[in-house]
Amino acid sequence: MTDTMIVELGLQAMTIAAKMAAPVLLTALGVGFTISLFQSVTQIQEATLAFVPKAAACGAALLFSGNWMLHEMVGYTEQLFAKLPMLLS
Repeated sequence: MTDTMIVELGLQAMTIAAKMAAPVLLTALGVGFTISLFQSVTQIQEATLAFVPKAAACGAALLFSGNWMLHEMVGYTEQLFAKLPMLLS
């Protein structure tokens, strides 16, 4: 296994990790920004007002994008197992 193959595997792993994290992180970012804007406009400083909608939105994001995430991970794993003999030699 060459250093180029190791770098390629690392790049693929980081890419798939970013793709898996993006729906939840972007949802939390959007909802968090909206709630902060609402809190600053109304001057309501309640911690649960920020947490509960963010948790619900992240759960919904996982519910809607979970099937896609599963297919991406299965595809990545199949690709990795297909490369395994070449990587071990």
